[in-house]
Amino acid sequence: MALKFYLPYILKRAKEIKEEKRVVRLHTVDYNGTDYWSSVVLNHPATFDTMAMEPEMKEELIEDLDMFVSRKDYYRRVGKAWKRGYLLYGPPGTGKSSLVAAMANYLKFDVYDLDLREVQCNSDLRRLLIGSSNRSILVIEDIDCNVGLQNRENDNDTTEDDKITLSGLLNFIDGLWSSCGDERIIVFTTNHKDRLDPALLRPGRMDVHIEMSYCTFSGFRVLASNYLKIEEHRLLEKIEDLFQRVKVTPAEVAGELMKSNNSDVALENLVKFLTKQGT
Repeated sequence: MALKFYLPYILKRAKEIKEEKRVVRLHTVDYNGTDYWSSVVLNHPATFDTMAMEPEMKEELIEDLDMFVSRKDYYRRVGKAWKRGYLLYGPPGTGKSSLVAAMANYLKFDVYDLDLREVQCNSDLRRLLIGSSNRSILVIEDIDCNVGLQNRENDNDTTEDDKITLSGLLNFIDGLWSSCGDERIIVFTTNHKDRLDPALLRPGRMDVHIEMSYCTFSGFRVLASNYLKIEEHRLLEKIEDLFQRVKVTPAEVAGELMKSNNSDVALENLVKFLTKQGT
């Protein structure tokens, strides 16, 4: 009787340990290979602890990811492909790429970086998507910059395999790609959400929209803890006031904090930088 209950626990724990030790890899398009993908170990240090995001947004995203990976039986029961789409949008330097790395490190999912400018036609896109693995994140960065994907008006001007089209991408994501594997996440990033065709954004494709905006004071506190290992400082009140009046990205703030290991010097430089930005 004890073995009946203990064995499933052992098997479950063994699977968890295996996943904890799993090495996350980054795959990029490579037409010189035989499988269209080449890969390297993803050594990106980003985690949710290091992301300069609002705490509520961070918590909601983690809860959403946890729910997604735990719902295998649910997706089968409702007859839906086990996939989820995330749209990350906001100005450059707000951490969209770092958030993808944090998601991959948290889930231990491989990342497939799909640069559509490197894909020659819809047939190649089909092969690339089929060649991706389960438990992975497919990333298409700056999707608004990809020619032919802003709208569907020009799709009829070319044959199916002549070039990458929006309809081709959506058909593969909704059909072939989503039905040939499990635990698939797709992430689109853009600096200009308003330029995207509404067909890209509907539920079932991009289920969660996350705005990566300018750095807030709470985001700065995360960066100050990461870079300077400080929680309190005499300049924090002044810095908080400045953040209410200026728009700067987390990348800009991090750049200022990295200029000195001395917290006094680094924060004084940041005050000067923020003051200058506000003038």
